[in-house]
Amino acid sequence: MARARGDNRTAATREGGQTDAAPGRRRGPKPITLTSLENAALYYLKRFASSSANLKRVLMHKVMRAAAAGNGDTAEGERLVDALVARYLAAGLVDDKAYAVQRAASLRRQGNSRFAIRGKLALKGVEGALIDDMLAELDEDGTQGEIAAACALVRRRRLGPFRSAATRAAARQKDLAALARAGFSLEVARRVLRAADPDALEAMARGASEGDE
Repeated sequence: MARARGDNRTAATREGGQTDAAPGRRRGPKPITLTSLENAALYYLKRFASSSANLKRVLMHKVMRAAAAGNGDTAEGERLVDALVARYLAAGLVDDKAYAVQRAASLRRQGNSRFAIRGKLALKGVEGALIDDMLAELDEDGTQGEIAAACALVRRRRLGPFRSAATRAAARQKDLAALARAGFSLEVARRVLRAADPDALEAMARGASEGDE
């Protein structure tokens, strides 16, 4: 049996002492071309909405991996990426404002504060001035939208009115802290946590949403 194992190892050895790659082993990154970048960009955009800066970040990660493996030049890859992103912007395949509005509305429904929305959009490369304009359009009143978002967070985290009567008072400071960490003001946090029960919270959320329209 020992001899058989030795024969197997010998058979898997190339000239020069190198062993054959295991079947199915993943190869290194392929050379970067305009076609490969466009395929990667279209594949990404089919799955995710994206800002232009985020799309560039995704494609540059591909470029740098290829360059590190000796399959391309970073500067040339960046030139191709910039040209591709500019073309997509001109064609409307990427729209930073539409992305910001859509993403912000989704984040708000999930229970994100204005502060959290700003940070998450900035991480995706949306410019500060565009974030300001988008937030102004999303929430002209400035308070109702925050209340609706805070209600969504309370509902998702089962805070305040979702706690049992026996534990609610003892957990109040903890609940206030959770809302504060999420970026909500103390005034908004106190208001939503005063809801008597889940039905009252839902009514508050509906009123805030209707007032925000």
